[in-house]
Amino acid sequence: MRFAAYGLLYAILAVGPTLQSAHAEDAKMAHPAAAAKKFVNFPGVPTCAKGSVLNGDPTQGGSVILLKTTSGCAIPWHWHTATEQLMFVLGSGKGEMKDGGAVVLHAGDYVKMPSKSVHQFTCVAACTFFLASDAAFDIHYVDKDGKEISPDEALKSKAKAKSPVKKDMKDMKM
Repeated sequence: MRFAAYGLLYAILAVGPTLQSAHAEDAKMAHPAAAAKKFVNFPGVPTCAKGSVLNGDPTQGGSVILLKTTSGCAIPWHWHTATEQLMFVLGSGKGEMKDGGAVVLHAGDYVKMPSKSVHQFTCVAACTFFLASDAAFDIHYVDKDGKEISPDEALKSKAKAKSPVKKDMKDMKM
């Protein structure tokens, strides 16, 4: 009984502050200064899309990334393990789900894509948006039949097949 009591006391004194410290880190406000944001290319993503990690570590778990894409930037059919949420700040884009409809996104719009849902994105007018995910970032490209393909293959085929983005936008109901 004494051993159990000492063990509990040790756990409270030794481990307690560590847990409290970890919780204190989560409780702090995160505010990366604008000057410290560095926009970089992410592996396996078109070079027309650059991001700055604002919170978390996208290689380890959930994160928030500020993304900027150039007009005409297309991210071909793909899916992620994580649930992906986009919050548009500037510009306009078109998002499409493989088994659903297309949506036009403008400043102030929000879209949520469930885990493993196949989708694609095209920026119509220079886009800036937040991307929040609940797990480590990964990207799995697929061909027209839904078969997984390499990033090189997906990005090469997208570069060859430039679609009339503005015409597609005019045909969509907003």
